Amino acid sequence: MRSVERAVVVVVDGGTPSERIAAELRRRIAAGELKPGARVPSTRRIMREWGVAMATATKVLNRLREDGLVRAVPGVGTVVAARRAPAGAPAQGRAVAGREAGREAERVPGAAGVVRRAKGGERELGRERIVEAAVRVADHEGLAALSMRRVATELGVATMSLYRHVPGKDELLRLMTDRVFGEQPLAAAPAPAWRTGLEEVSRLQWRIYRSHPWLASTMSFTRPVLAPDAALHTERAISALAGLGLSWEEMAQASVSLAAFTCGLAVHFEREAQAEQDSGMSAEEWMERLDDEDHDRLMSDPERFPMFDALNRGPEIDLGLDALFEFGLARMLDGVGALIAARGGATGSR
Repeated sequence: MRSVERAVVVVVDGGTPSERIAAELRRRIAAGELKPGARVPSTRRIMREWGVAMATATKVLNRLREDGLVRAVPGVGTVVAARRAPAGAPAQGRAVAGREAGREAERVPGAAGVVRRAKGGERELGRERIVEAAVRVADHEGLAALSMRRVATELGVATMSLYRHVPGKDELLRLMTDRVFGEQPLAAAPAPAWRTGLEEVSRLQWRIYRSHPWLASTMSFTRPVLAPDAALHTERAISALAGLGLSWEEMAQASVSLAAFTCGLAVHFEREAQAEQDSGMSAEEWMERLDDEDHDRLMSDPERFPMFDALNRGPEIDLGLDALFEFGLARMLDGVGALIAARGGATGSR
């Protein structure tokens, strides 16, 4: 018991900021100040209360999730998880002791049966299972929660066992990207009209990003990852423009620009998911709870914001992500059509 208590003191007094904050929240949970089902401080509240950056606040919640002390509830936020501990274990040190036991299990073969359980799981471990678990973690907890250690926890194996199948997180992200693009394949036959073909590609990308909100933030158009199932989208988009009078450069730039537009807007899927988890409110609910007086005071000065004032007086406008995607996609395709016409190509079927 004393060794566990000393471990807690070390974490609180001498650890990193995320360790100190996590230790304090563990103490509140162990003391019953935060009961099962109660919301724990969001990342933004942690930032305000302890004066730390978003990355540090995110690490705090990730540590608590790894300990099994909290869980994410859609539409509510992060709450204290119901958890049963071994009888006689000191409440304050259970989470820390569990974490240290996990670390020892990775370092010391045969430690108290923990490694034996991990080895049992490792017999069935493979790249596909690792990628599936990583996608599951990213889908439910966000990309900030993803680490080799977190995936190992999800699978119930030692962290180092993952590296026998996946060399590191960068390769894991590449495999995850390829997997989720392959889940929803392109139509077997391309559309006969160039505009319909580009729409099909862009709308499919939009659905994939919506299904996996973390994905858009991993994409790069200057240093693209080698993901064959993702590359098929560019292949299909370029082929939709072939034979219409455009140069190879124009076809490639039009295809990548469309993909970048879709991805750039889809980045907000994860941001909205994180905001909803932190606040427990959807975007619509948050807007409804805006203080009318503050809104009027800050944004409704007709001299400073004449356009906002006119908009507020008019009919309701849809500025949701889907509406912005539809508007932007149509305008970009209009521009591609104008380019095709300028090059003397047919703007209908190829």
